[in-house]
Amino acid sequence: MNLKEKLEKYPFLVKFSKLATKREEKVYIVGGFVRDLFLGRDKKEFDFLIVGDGVEFANEISKKLKEKKIVIYKNFGTAQFQHGEYFLEFVGAREESYDRASRNPKVERGTFSQDIKRRDFTINTLAISLNENDFGELIDIYNGLEDIEKKILRTPIDPMITFDDDPLRIMRAFRFASNLEFEVVDEIKLAASEMKARLSIVAQERITDEFLKILSSVRPSIGLKLMFETGVMSVVFPEISIMGGVEQRKDYHHKDVFQHTCIVVDNISKVTENVWLRFSALVHDIAKPQTKRFVDGIGWTFHGHEEIGARMMKSVFEKLKLPFHKIEYVKKLIRLHLRPIALVDDDVTDSAIRRLIVQAGEELDDLITLCRADITSKNPNKVTKYLENYEKVMNRVQEVREKDKLREFQSPVRGDEIMKILGIKPSKTVGTIKTRIEEAILEGEIPNEYEAAFDYLMKIKNEYKN
Repeated sequence: MNLKEKLEKYPFLVKFSKLATKREEKVYIVGGFVRDLFLGRDKKEFDFLIVGDGVEFANEISKKLKEKKIVIYKNFGTAQFQHGEYFLEFVGAREESYDRASRNPKVERGTFSQDIKRRDFTINTLAISLNENDFGELIDIYNGLEDIEKKILRTPIDPMITFDDDPLRIMRAFRFASNLEFEVVDEIKLAASEMKARLSIVAQERITDEFLKILSSVRPSIGLKLMFETGVMSVVFPEISIMGGVEQRKDYHHKDVFQHTCIVVDNISKVTENVWLRFSALVHDIAKPQTKRFVDGIGWTFHGHEEIGARMMKSVFEKLKLPFHKIEYVKKLIRLHLRPIALVDDDVTDSAIRRLIVQAGEELDDLITLCRADITSKNPNKVTKYLENYEKVMNRVQEVREKDKLREFQSPVRGDEIMKILGIKPSKTVGTIKTRIEEAILEGEIPNEYEAAFDYLMKIKNEYKN
């Protein structure tokens, strides 16, 4: 690869060379930008390593690029600013040492090789010189380019030291493996298993951020399985960890719920980037371990796992510090994920279809996407049959939704009108009457129209007068 030619796309980089010469310092592009260059991925974030004063260099170059808004983090010795569509970050070469009670390093000024050595993975140790005498030259001390070509993930030093210094790198390893579809070397797996308890010193928000990035990756199952196999899942998300394993009694066995879940998550990731829909796929069977029962003559059952799973979300969201404005969405999908397949039969009433439409609301399409992803049979005939069944349900849904105007369903007669007609104050009775009108519509007794709802109210009003 002609790196000089690649860098010409960014004419502002020439100014870096001139400034480095003037300041008698060395400057390099390092990390993600270089890695992604060799992976053929476009990246608009640059990390610059200055062998010298990174903050001062950033200050001076920002003036030359006529950028006035610069953010400086004195404690970390870093600075950043935006230049057009690009985000530029600067740091001085440094050496780090760690206190075992914290992942925050003690930083001292260091050499280029000392700085590269402290980085997390070999694929992130690649650097490109921006200095005038060797502009565009690749520096690859730890054979990161070879690891990119072989699609493997290694650490530049002993992973036990890497993870002991900063345990969050365990999660980052699994995230890179998922996103790049790279194989993690055995040494990393062993170190992750040995060091998993060290994650306790990391803020939960940082762990959860990496976990959600795994779910947002190309193949989330890679990271999820690595977490499970190394025991990291039992630390980060034990409710998912206990889903693994298969029991067999007599001639009955149930499939490994964790492995099934990984397939579901990968299935849904092929059709959506919505991380909360992916998260819902991850947790849709979360209550199966505790609802598992063996019934003679029937086999394994998991009665009520959808309702219990939905109830578990409060503690899950609290522990993982997930945003609570997403909890109702996830709970709804867990609660309803078995409903659509139960509506396949020809004799299913419009009433049952209406209830699904109303209960799912705006999440109906996402619910069906989850249900389709939940088909993990290895029998292609079964898969085809299930998909046809969901298509059948959706056709019925479309018919009923259009016929009954249920897109924004609620009682056509509002609460204030009910209070005025009955001469009552705000109370539970108002809600009871609204619910009864809605039930009449769902059961097909009256159409979803104001006139019909009003007439129905007048018909039943005497039942609620004192």
